[in-house]
Amino acid sequence: MPAAAEFASVAPGSDYDTVRRVLAYITENWRAQPTIETIAGAAGATPTDIHHLFRRWCGLTPKAFLQAITLYHAKNLLGASASVLDTALEVGLSGPGRLHDLFVTHEAMSPGEWKAGGGGLSLSYGFHPSPFGEALIVTTPRGLAGLGWVSDGLDGGKVVGGRAEALADMMRRWPHAQYRFDPQATAPYAARIFDPKAWSAETPLRVVLIGTDFEVRVWQTLLKIPVGRATTYGDVACHIGKPSASRAVGMAVGKNPISFVVPCHRVIGKSGALTGYHWGLTRKRAILGWEAGQTAG
Repeated sequence: MPAAAEFASVAPGSDYDTVRRVLAYITENWRAQPTIETIAGAAGATPTDIHHLFRRWCGLTPKAFLQAITLYHAKNLLGASASVLDTALEVGLSGPGRLHDLFVTHEAMSPGEWKAGGGGLSLSYGFHPSPFGEALIVTTPRGLAGLGWVSDGLDGGKVVGGRAEALADMMRRWPHAQYRFDPQATAPYAARIFDPKAWSAETPLRVVLIGTDFEVRVWQTLLKIPVGRATTYGDVACHIGKPSASRAVGMAVGKNPISFVVPCHRVIGKSGALTGYHWGLTRKRAILGWEAGQTAG
């Protein structure tokens, strides 16, 4: 790693100094997936100048370099966790005790309750701030049942997403349940989930898994992936006794209604690539980056 004194001799404003600033900023901030405008601002240049200058000096665009850095770290995560699930099983994490960093305990709804589309269920919901954008939290009297994200964007010039879509997405999972807006009931869950200081073995977080038998088995397996680690769809399939069901596992992972707590974001492609995420790859990168920061010390 070059010493700071080495860079001190570089003339401010020179092409080399600008490229150095871009490299340093992307390397230090890749988890946030900064835009070209943000990168340019940090380097003290325009986005157009940064694009052409970086490509001339490095042979690729700032965006391509950012993608390369992201993939590099994803592969490191995968390489470091080759036997994560085996290890979890060996130390007894398959039981209802300490399953992962949130000290989650869980129970599953009966097949009949799932087949009824949530009929007879009373669900409270509320919207709360989180490190990854506004979160939608859904609870039952028995515990946390849903955690999704509010997304805003443009599609064909029309504004899409927002709270209404986030709630509709969750309601499609259990169309016959009764929903009640009660942020006071869901606020304690938000405070518990997004504050690592509140993670305690003495006060485990109760999670209610509502899905098919197969989906619940996949989600239970996800709970065994420790924070700061990752695994593949194929590994999950092997651990539920269905080694040829990687695609079905992928579908079950995508249907996970309890984002972050049931860590579907820790499942990546066999190559180490960050594959699809129901709430967007940008948020998946942000969560992985946040978790990496939590374990850095």
